[in-house]
Amino acid sequence: MKGAEIDGSSEEGFQEAVSAAQNADVAVMVVGEARNMSGEASVRAHLDLPGVQQDLLKAVHEIGTPIVMVLMNGRPLAIEWEARHIPAILETWFAGTEGGNAIADILFGDDNPSGKLPVIFPRTAGMIPYFYNHKMTGRPFDPNNSYTSRYLDVENSALFPFGFALSYTSFEYQNMNVSRDTMGVAGTLQVSVDVTNTGERTGEEVVQLYIRDMVGSVTRPVKELKGFEKMRLEPGQTNTVTFELGPKHLAYYNIDMEKVVEPGDFNVFVGGSSEDVLEGRFTIVE
Repeated sequence: MKGAEIDGSSEEGFQEAVSAAQNADVAVMVVGEARNMSGEASVRAHLDLPGVQQDLLKAVHEIGTPIVMVLMNGRPLAIEWEARHIPAILETWFAGTEGGNAIADILFGDDNPSGKLPVIFPRTAGMIPYFYNHKMTGRPFDPNNSYTSRYLDVENSALFPFGFALSYTSFEYQNMNVSRDTMGVAGTLQVSVDVTNTGERTGEEVVQLYIRDMVGSVTRPVKELKGFEKMRLEPGQTNTVTFELGPKHLAYYNIDMEKVVEPGDFNVFVGGSSEDVLEGRFTIVE
């Protein structure tokens, strides 16, 4: 049933939706944007759910029926209230003709989701532009120092970071190893990690590799995705994933637009998202 229009202001359908949810074990609520809200000439000043959709969610939430929120949208939305109060959120973007079947397979547990976010979800539109590989700042965030890069009114972090997603199982990362402490500008090294399916269902995990060039002749990003590998693991199974890092991963364009590998210290990260990572280090020498 339609509890509300996508971008309308009427609450006439609220009571019917609430009554249906009262008689249900779980309320599946499909919310989000209309297709003409994304694309060319489709700019929004606000990133929350359009219209009275959040009010409808709150009305159903108040009766205590567990909610599964199916989100259909063409851009990351600021859904901080929803993330705090709704136990399950399925991001579907604007799915194609088989989208209904895919959503049903996920909701009924016939398939185990394994996608990862290719963008950051901000807490509010005021955080935009916000991306995982932003440049370093001269005053990085320090919770004990007011005069650093921070927000006064929201947490200094993404609502959902780049590369994040949940599954019907869980994965544990252990024993990260960087094969060399130092190497030359033309050298290579291997980064490995053990990944274990610690849940009770077979699942697929996208293992992600990031680097951070600690000092460069031009400003460098705080993180850069340099590799990923998707693997299928049975419950209790452990696999070792190995990535190779070399000049093609470590080079960048300097101020003279020359592609170079510069000597210096690097941090390397491996994990299930850009934030949930294990960390290692190595140094490039002349």
